[in-house]
Amino acid sequence: MTTYGTIPASTLPSANLEYLSRAKERIKDGLGARRPWKLMFNIHSLNCPRTFSEAISRFRANLAYFRMNYAIIVLLILFLSLLWHPISLVVLIIMMALWLFLYFLRDEPLAIFNRTIDDRVVLVVLGVSTFVFLLLTDATSNILVSIMIGAVVVLVHASLRRTDDLYDEESTGLVSGPSSSS
Repeated sequence: MTTYGTIPASTLPSANLEYLSRAKERIKDGLGARRPWKLMFNIHSLNCPRTFSEAISRFRANLAYFRMNYAIIVLLILFLSLLWHPISLVVLIIMMALWLFLYFLRDEPLAIFNRTIDDRVVLVVLGVSTFVFLLLTDATSNILVSIMIGAVVVLVHASLRRTDDLYDEESTGLVSGPSSSS
């Protein structure tokens, strides 16, 4: 019995289900790095740093601790700025899907025509193509302004938020030494 041109029904659904379950786990792991919003926006943890070096120290510690939260905030600001440019929004969503499938959710190296493509090449190609496609949608000023606004929001929050109440779950210790707070 020949089966030329047919796809065995038993292998296709299980492979798709396995890929989807791996993708779901990776997304959960990535979002698991997100810290609680209540901890991030605790009003009692905000005050002005006394010195510039203290502000830099806070910025570094908070950026490392809340990096997923900050990424979500910047992407939300970018998304909101593109609401008035639906073509740019569609391009952004398509490019985010390509990023997910070609970079973040991949377990195996990308192979095209039996040649393995290095992750750095995929990163550069996706980054440049995202930038170029968004520029081609004539929303350049919106994109640049929204990214700058997001960067300012992150800079201000990360500099003003004290780090003495941030705990590292892996070592169950403080992220940075306790600072004297007023």
